[in-house]
Amino acid sequence: MKFLHIGIACDDIPLCKDFIKSVMDVVGESETVFDKNQDASVCLLTLQGGVELELISGPVVANILKKGMTYYHTCYGVANIEEAMSFLKRKYKATVISEIKPGKLFNGRRVVFLYTPIGIIELLED
Repeated sequence: MKFLHIGIACDDIPLCKDFIKSVMDVVGESETVFDKNQDASVCLLTLQGGVELELISGPVVANILKKGMTYYHTCYGVANIEEAMSFLKRKYKATVISEIKPGKLFNGRRVVFLYTPIGIIELLED
């Protein structure tokens, strides 16, 4: 697995983007899109050095925001999403939060969310 990005839950994507741009060196930005498969609006920011932040807004993160949390997930790229998911379930008792589906922000590449011993992770198929 290869680290790809950090997911940040937010109520207001434009406000979060403005804040991040004012305190970090943002060198790239995707458009904000609504992903019906995740019932969320999403946007990807690239920071100097290559770290990416995915901003997520909508019902999918509402409970997390109510608890005062904003860091939602870490995302890892994998060659085979089924194999990676099976490994995490078998070895670390990971539980699937959201079944495999295409991610609109990632040009339809397949994603899955799991709860693991380090919190929520997203697997994104290469």
